[in-house]
Amino acid sequence: MADKTVTVEQIGSPIRRDKGQRGTLIGLGLNKMRRQRTLKDTPEVRGMINKIPHLVRVLDEK
Repeated sequence: MADKTVTVEQIGSPIRRDKGQRGTLIGLGLNKMRRQRTLKDTPEVRGMINKIPHLVRVLDEK
C-alpha cells in the first residue's frame, strides 16, 4: 500500500508571528508565499498543519 500524502500551500505571511509559528512553517518546508510541499500524511504533520491553519491551506490529500 502506498503512503498517504498531503499537499500544503503557504497562504499567510510569517511576519509579526511568534517564533513557534515561523518554526512550524519551516518544519513543513514552507518559507515563501504560495510555496507548496507534498508531505507524508502522519499525525506529526497533521499536528503542525493544525497549529497554523491561518497560514497554510491543504490542497490535496491522497
